[in-house]
Amino acid sequence: MSHAVAKPQGWGGGTSPLGTSHGKLFMWFFLISDALTFSALLVALGFFRHKYAEVWPTSTDVFTHFPFTHAHLPLIYVGWMTFALILSSVTMVLAVEAGHRKDQKSVVLWMGLTIVGGFIFLGSQVWEWWIFIEGSPQGAMRWQWINGQWVEQVFHGANLKYNEYSITPHYANFFFCVTGFHGFHVFSGVVINIITFIMAYMGVFERRGHYEFIEKVGLYWHFVDLVWVFVFTFFYLL
Repeated sequence: MSHAVAKPQGWGGGTSPLGTSHGKLFMWFFLISDALTFSALLVALGFFRHKYAEVWPTSTDVFTHFPFTHAHLPLIYVGWMTFALILSSVTMVLAVEAGHRKDQKSVVLWMGLTIVGGFIFLGSQVWEWWIFIEGSPQGAMRWQWINGQWVEQVFHGANLKYNEYSITPHYANFFFCVTGFHGFHVFSGVVINIITFIMAYMGVFERRGHYEFIEKVGLYWHFVDLVWVFVFTFFYLL
């Protein structure tokens, strides 16, 4: 007695092969490509740090400031920035969950708090850059080649050529590049979150009948938070 075996049907087109929307799928494509860019920056950071290990400064000796105090508090302010960004990721999770329930008021509330967290991080990063560029009052002595001779000068803070933290400019350059690139992503995310907040408040998603847009925005925001964890670990802690 023979039994007919049904042949598996392949993907016939017209629908997403992974059972998800094309918007989510392409968001994942974008995040993967962006992750490769950040990975390249962190690998380059590791290479230069190993090459200039003898003169590479320790971040706990550089980032010791905290607003309204002159106490020596290594990485406390950077830890505060990290906490604010991670907390904003929690509120984004709650916004996505409220979207699944089609709870407009809760979506607006949690998106608003996510935006506040993003602004706190950006404002903190601006302050951190200002302190890093301005430097300490005492500065550091560095030799500079001027008019055919070496001249000893005092350098305060950092720019793309000289800094008081190291005899090599690479530490400051990577700080500006890595944290600046990530900060641009956070700024972009805050702008997108504000647009999403307005759309939710105006009832756009209610009229659409779904809150999928919140999920796509949430993916981007979680990615930004995850990348900062790696930046915090490899640049500040190690």
